[in-house]
Amino acid sequence: MINETIMGKIKPGARVRVLSSGGGEGTTSFEGLVIARKHGTEAGATFTVRAIVAGVGVEKVFPLHSPAITKVNVLSSPKKVHRAKLYFVRKFSGAKIRQRLGVSA
Repeated sequence: MINETIMGKIKPGARVRVLSSGGGEGTTSFEGLVIARKHGTEAGATFTVRAIVAGVGVEKVFPLHSPAITKVNVLSSPKKVHRAKLYFVRKFSGAKIRQRLGVSA
C-alpha cells in the first residue's frame, strides 16, 4: 500500500522504482518512466510505468492500492510536463525523451 505523500509524487514524467512482492518468489523491482496516471486516488486508480528492457519497450500497469506493491521510490521528477498522458514517448529514444520532457539524466 502506498502512502499519501508518495501518491502525490507519482506524476507523468517522474522516474520511479516500484518494488512488488511476487506470487511466491520474493520481491521484484521495475524502474522506469511514469507515462500515465488514471482514476485519481479512488479504489481502481492505476499508474503506467515504461522502461526499456533488453532493447524492447516494456510497460507495466500498477494499481495504486494493491497490497502487492511494497514500496515506490520516486527517483526524479520533472519541473513541468505539458501533458497528462505521455503516450507519445513510445516512439522516441531515451535521449530524445529526456530532451522533450526537460529532464536531466
